[in-house]
This record gives sequence, structure tokens and C-alpha cells, in this order.
Amino acid sequence: MENQAKSQNFKLSSEKEKSNISLGYNPYAKDKLYALLFLGPSLLILAIFVFYPMLRTIYLSLFLTNNLGNPTVFVGIKNYLTLLTSSSYINSLIATLIYVIAVSILTIIIGLILAQAATKKVAGISFFRTIFSATMGVSVSVAAIFWLFIFNPSVGLLSQLFTALNLTPINWLTEPGWAMTAIVISTVWMNLGFTFLIFFGALQSVPYTLYEAAQIEGASKSYQFFHITLPMISPTIFFVSIITLIESFKSFGLIDLMTAGGPNNATNLLVYRIYQDAFLNGNYGLSSTESVILAVIIAIFTFIQFKVLEKRVTY
Repeated sequence: MENQAKSQNFKLSSEKEKSNISLGYNPYAKDKLYALLFLGPSLLILAIFVFYPMLRTIYLSLFLTNNLGNPTVFVGIKNYLTLLTSSSYINSLIATLIYVIAVSILTIIIGLILAQAATKKVAGISFFRTIFSATMGVSVSVAAIFWLFIFNPSVGLLSQLFTALNLTPINWLTEPGWAMTAIVISTVWMNLGFTFLIFFGALQSVPYTLYEAAQIEGASKSYQFFHITLPMISPTIFFVSIITLIESFKSFGLIDLMTAGGPNNATNLLVYRIYQDAFLNGNYGLSSTESVILAVIIAIFTFIQFKVLEKRVTY
């Protein structure tokens, strides 16, 4: 009897819904209205500050522009061909790839080593955890001043150290090869705070029983690290590698404040080149083209990472 009553009520409710729809009343209209009210502000902000600038950039990349950024002559893909056949742009692209690969690899490796060390139960380890994550609270301008002092060829800390060891001081920011090294070191230092905290949190979530079982079996520390730790935190490594690579492609502040793209354009990375062409040279069409190419490069590298690294992730 109870089941019959339930089925009868269900039939009545469904018939009521059908009659309401036939009369032009949509029972889900209210839900759609609420969804629009909640999503509307976010969609509006995204449309103004993300979607429109993106479409405008693609549009400007097909034109020559005046100093105000207004399109003047339609050139199609000529801007793209000009860039891809320019030796200076190719050099910037190569420098960017070297910088991104070096920063990504060093940030992940050093961050993981520091996080692994911070899990040890020794006296004063909480102090070192604070020091390792302190770079998250340092602004780019302060970091640039700090590293400019470190790399100063006359009074810098590294120069004093080299002099004490009877070695010739290095002109870190005026020699092309060393300038790139200095920028990589500075960027890795800036990124370590975030990377360390993410890895440290991931390591804390690894069940200790797995290590106890491995110790009973006589497994070495290195075996435990490569066969327990890395597989267990592989989703975190995957996440950090994606974020680090994208952020490395977008690096600007330290380069602008420390080397301004020099010396001899050795650190003139793609993002800084976009800034130069747009706001210093007034060539908004070319800078828009560079922005589109950079977005495509980031998308390609991210796609490759998903295809290659995601297969190695253990969930």
C-alpha cells in the first residue's frame, strides 16, 4: 500500500510539472535566475579584464598600429612572419626557454629537498621551516634590491667571498652568461617559499605506516624516497611543475629591476620584450603578436606536461 501511494504521488507531481510547462511555466527558471545572479558578476569581470583584452590582442596582432595603439593598416600574419624570421626575437625565445627550464627544474628539486629536510624531527626545525617559507612575504622590488647587493662587483657579498678565497670576482650583471645565471638564482630563491610549503604539506600527508613497513623489510632511505615518497606526492609534483613553468614564462619584475633585459639582450625574455615594444617603443601591433605567440607557447608546454607527466601521477 505504501509503495502504491508513493508511486501515485510521483505520478501526480510529474503530471503537475507537465501541466505547468504546457501552460508556459518553467519550474527551473528560478534556479537559472539564481545561477545568473551568482555567476553574473564573475562573468562580467572576466569579460572585461580577460576575454575582451584577449580578443583585442588577437585583433591588434593583425594590424600596424599608431602610438596610441589604434589599428591603422591591416597586415594579416605579416607581424607573425616578421617576428619568427627575426634573429633578435629568436634569441629572446631561446633565452626564455633556457630560463624557464632552469628555473622550473631547480625550483622543484631544491623545494623538494628543503621540504624533505623540514620533515625531520630535530631541534630548531620549526625555525628553519619559517626561514624556508619566508620568501613568500618578500616583494619583487625588495628581492631585487637584496640580490643587486649580493651581486654587486665591488661591495657585494659574493665579491667579498671571492676576494677572500683569492678568486677573481665575477661581474654578474654585466656579462651575458653570468647575468642569466644571476636572474635564474634570484627567481628560484623567490619561488622557493611557495614550492616548499606545497611540498611540505604533501609530505605530511604520506602515511608513516608505509615507511615503517619499508624499514621492517630493510629498505634503504633512498629506496623509500623513490618508491614511496615520490609516488605518493606525484600529484603535488605535477601541480607544482605546471604552476612553476607558467609563472616562469611570465617573469618580469626581477628582470626589469636587475638587468632591464641586458647585457646585450642576454636576459631580454619574451615578457620583457613585449613590455619594451608596447610601452617603450609604442609598437602595440608587434607586442600584441608577441603576446599571442607567448600564449601559444605556454599552451603547448602545458599540453606536453599534461601528456607526459600525468601518466606518471599516482592517485
